Amino acid sequence: MGSHLQELLLIGGDLVPAASGLQADLVDPATGEIWAAVAAGGVEDIDRAVQVADQARASWRKVNSHDRTRILLNLANLIRAQGEALAQLESRNVGKPIREAREEVGLAADCFEYYAGAINKIGGQTIPVAAAGISMTLREPVGVCGLIAPWNFPIAITAWKVAPALAMGNTIVLKPASQTPLTALRLGELALQAGVPAGVFNVIPGVGNVAGAALASHPLVRKVSFTGSTEIGSAVMKLAAEDIKRITLELGGKSANLVFVDADLDKAVLKALWSVLGNAGQDCCARSRLLLERPLYEEFLYRLSHEFKKLKIGLPLQEETEIGALISLAHRDRVQHYIELGKQEGATLVCGGMIPSQDEFRGGAFLQPTLFADVDPNMKIAQEEIFGPVLCAIPFDTEEEAIAIANQSLYGLSGSIWTRDMGRALRVARAIETGVLSINTGHSVHLEAPFGGVKRSGLGRELGLAVLDHYSELKSIFIAE
Repeated sequence: MGSHLQELLLIGGDLVPAASGLQADLVDPATGEIWAAVAAGGVEDIDRAVQVADQARASWRKVNSHDRTRILLNLANLIRAQGEALAQLESRNVGKPIREAREEVGLAADCFEYYAGAINKIGGQTIPVAAAGISMTLREPVGVCGLIAPWNFPIAITAWKVAPALAMGNTIVLKPASQTPLTALRLGELALQAGVPAGVFNVIPGVGNVAGAALASHPLVRKVSFTGSTEIGSAVMKLAAEDIKRITLELGGKSANLVFVDADLDKAVLKALWSVLGNAGQDCCARSRLLLERPLYEEFLYRLSHEFKKLKIGLPLQEETEIGALISLAHRDRVQHYIELGKQEGATLVCGGMIPSQDEFRGGAFLQPTLFADVDPNMKIAQEEIFGPVLCAIPFDTEEEAIAIANQSLYGLSGSIWTRDMGRALRVARAIETGVLSINTGHSVHLEAPFGGVKRSGLGRELGLAVLDHYSELKSIFIAE
């Protein structure tokens, strides 16, 4: 591999090769070239990591709240100190614009700070009961947590899982996505530097149906947190069911962006753009269905198409880049299939949908942002998660129709409502079947607030203080007088 990166597994504080000796090549999404090789963890590696994490449980749970807080704050500071290096690694590994990667590295640091601050503020209760005595609850660690992270926001979503798990005194085995394991491995190394004891935080890159399946089914793993596709999430849930593991699933989405005639169009147009095109549309929260009240339909699409055409497609590490590469050529082929399907179904292709012709993009997984108009809610492009830079515009006539179209989905993760009428905003927000909603903005994910979906978008919640319930057990103790 010459000067290419060579990465190993992190087990028990040591960087080690896979038991099989196998490695997996990583391909730069922007060039199509192999630039790194990572140890390919398998069943034996997962078992070793879980055994090590299980052995580390007793000592880690005894670390007092002050010291655990200090360690997580140390880790947040180390992430910030290595921020630019981590961002560049993330940008190149995922193909996302460097400015997006910098924001996500910052979010990861913020996440460890937030849960460091929660450690000594989350506890049990004393409860009045009918019997003579005192009833109280203790909040205890679950045990070994198997964390399975996705490829679209690797360092940010990894932090969402690792920080609360460690804060509550659990040990972890992290399986990053096989395409994007690099910042997860760096995070594990930084955790050791921060003072996380060896064996508490283990990182095993590997393919999902081998390493991921072994982690989800391992009898010593007591909690599984998975972010990824609905199809794989269903398989993970079945594996976890064998041992009655606690499970959190954050899965697919097909979120709706509802714009009423009284909306602030200047803001709504730009937010409609970025709420679907961030990370080149590879976002489970993407508002990929744009529902427009009919009187503003033509003007909104005219203004939106103008903004689409202005976007700067570029190499991920270039500062001016707004739209980077998709994760792989295979994934771009999948997105292009949906674009062709949309044309066949009768939707109007307003702009985009082509592979950029410039020489600098040759070999990379680039694709022009794509806007469809005149989309019927029943079309596949309006029902299935495309996970790419594709927006489907759908007209509606009444508030009731807008709600019905928004709810005409197997998914229920996110969404937005644009109106100056707060009565309407609250009526519609209550009626839409989704886990997260924003009003007059496209931003609905906040570190301090619970995040997660309904229906086929998953179960359980990430972020906020609510996630701590998923990483702890409540024990009731009664003391008789």
